[in-house]
Amino acid sequence: MSFATLSFTLVFVAISVGLSIWLRLGVQRDVVIAAVRATIQLVIVGYILKFVFQAHNVLFILAMIALIVCVATWNARSRARHISGIGWRIGLSLLVTEVVTQALLLGLHIIPFQPRYVISLSGMIVGNAMVASGVLLNRLQGEVANKQSEIETVLALGGSPRQAIYPHLKQVIRAGLIPTIDSTKTTGLVQLPGTMSGLIIAGASPVQAVRYQLMILFCILAGSAIASILLGFLAYPRLFNHYEQLVYEEGVQSGRR
Repeated sequence: MSFATLSFTLVFVAISVGLSIWLRLGVQRDVVIAAVRATIQLVIVGYILKFVFQAHNVLFILAMIALIVCVATWNARSRARHISGIGWRIGLSLLVTEVVTQALLLGLHIIPFQPRYVISLSGMIVGNAMVASGVLLNRLQGEVANKQSEIETVLALGGSPRQAIYPHLKQVIRAGLIPTIDSTKTTGLVQLPGTMSGLIIAGASPVQAVRYQLMILFCILAGSAIASILLGFLAYPRLFNHYEQLVYEEGVQSGRR
């Protein structure tokens, strides 16, 4: 596809902008900004990846993975700005997810150690883990705010912070995994995933495309589970002080020492 052909697809952006103006939704500016940012970002990344693929340098591969993890951490952190010290915990969760999944993929010789495989899969695995982490953090804050009296009752009766939060933490972790699980369950019936569709459009056999897509789906499932569980257990202690008192209130976290 040439850039000239690609320019014709701007009609879809125009449709979104036109509908927003017609219905007075007020999102036309956001739509334009999103389209411009996506174009600039993808073009830049495309040329960077072209260079990395040709160089086949381990340091460049690690740098790209580090960039992916850092940007994902920064984005997920925006969901829990009121939980102190949450940034490095998100980063650690995503990093562990990346290391575990890539170690298995490479160790079992499922994929070769080549930039086009490692970087592409890292983006999909970390990206979905980021979404799961964002949902988890958002639900964790809401759950604690709604169940504050229950948590404090357990603490008043001598329970530990873990005993007080654990029933709610399970619900939060489950909520973080639901989007990934639901998407996986409906794959092939409701949607044809991007990797499979891309391979088919590029001329690959549909059966071969399915094999690659299943590998990616299973990696994403494992990655989302690892990130959600690890982040959940790393995050909840930040809701209590060293006196084992709940100090989190919706929108505010105070009283920490």
